[in-house]
Amino acid sequence: MQYNPKDRVFEISIRVFTDDLEKALGTLTSEKINLDSKAKTDPLIEKYIRTHFAYVNPQKQPKPFQYIGYETEADAHWLYLEMPYAEPFRGGLLRQNVFMELFDDQVNMVNVQYQGQKKTFVFRKNQSVQEISIQ
Repeated sequence: MQYNPKDRVFEISIRVFTDDLEKALGTLTSEKINLDSKAKTDPLIEKYIRTHFAYVNPQKQPKPFQYIGYETEADAHWLYLEMPYAEPFRGGLLRQNVFMELFDDQVNMVNVQYQGQKKTFVFRKNQSVQEISIQ
């Protein structure tokens, strides 16, 4: 999650292995998943991400985000989101449980960059929602 002060949005990039993503998306449909067809897979990816990624600000308000799309890199995919954020970032609750329904030992790392500061948070099955802040 990297803050873009000019556009006042968090630009969010999620790197996932292609075979894991196909397996996860397969749980949403009875069809065989082929990530080469963006028209078919974009709605599935967005549905999956909305189920497994969310942010709530300190005022307990869920912050909406937009699914931008994805691109392929070797055996992985980068998923792109944008979350408008006009107010100063004061932390909040982040849920990041991508693939945790598939793998008991799944570990997800989230780097938050805001105004020159960077902090890393580690999410596990028993810790899929965490308080995040930069201070």
